[in-house]
Amino acid sequence: MTALTIRDVPESALTVLKARAAQAGKSLQAYTLELLVGAATAPTLAEVASRAEAEASTTLTAADVQAAIDDARAAR
Repeated sequence: MTALTIRDVPESALTVLKARAAQAGKSLQAYTLELLVGAATAPTLAEVASRAEAEASTTLTAADVQAAIDDARAAR
C-alpha cells in the first residue's frame, strides 16, 4: 500500500477530523483512510448519469410507443 501525505490541511478541518475520528473510536489515519476509500469507490454523479443513460437508451420509435398505448386501451 502506498503512503500519502497531505500538506496544508486547515487547522479547523484537522480539529474536526480528529474529533470525528475519536468519536468513531479510530485513529486519525484510519478515519481519513476510510473517508478516502469511500470517496474513491463511490460513483460520481456523472458516472451515475452515464450508467442510467446507457441503461435507459432504447430503440423504440414513437410509432412503437403509440402502438403499445393503443393495445393497452384496446385491452380495457
